[in-house]
Amino acid sequence: MSQKPYIRVIILSVLCVLAAAANFLLSTFSFYFLKIPLYLDTVFSAALCFGFGLVPGLAAAILSHIVFGIRDGGFTPYIICSLAEIFIVWRLRPAGNLELRTSPVNLLGSLLLLYITACAAVSVLGGLVDFFYHGFFSVEKFYFSPEDTVKISLLRSGIPTLAMNILSRFPVNIVDRFIVIVGGYFASRLLLFIEPATGP
Repeated sequence: MSQKPYIRVIILSVLCVLAAAANFLLSTFSFYFLKIPLYLDTVFSAALCFGFGLVPGLAAAILSHIVFGIRDGGFTPYIICSLAEIFIVWRLRPAGNLELRTSPVNLLGSLLLLYITACAAVSVLGGLVDFFYHGFFSVEKFYFSPEDTVKISLLRSGIPTLAMNILSRFPVNIVDRFIVIVGGYFASRLLLFIEPATGP
């Protein structure tokens, strides 16, 4: 009996752990040390999804959420945003991904559509989670997040809370999702040499 399926599982499991660690290091370093108001928490989850499909991407996203929860002292339903983004990456990723058969024009169009969709979806979902979790259910927010800087200016405009929660995320996600989608795609190029060991 061939051992290749077992090798694939082991390699992908290791990659998921490494992706979660890389997400944690990138997000923590950029936000807490460089003081850049971005999330950058799913770059390597997206890379796994681009390179190896839905399940590894979801597994990396879940592991990342666990690590971030340990760092921040609690777990939140914001994992919905990460999981939704991985589903979007899987559904809209460029065809012929690992074989690099996609033409530059098709690749650009696919990544642009993916970027716009992910940016809108994560902003809306994040705003809804914020509104219900911290507003409706009155769960205290125990950490500072990138969109909080935008909320300060929006508070003065007197717009409804739900709209504020959603709109405050767009300026952050316009930059953040671009790095996640484009960076994740090209990071998946570095995984090309692993593909023969994980193939059928």
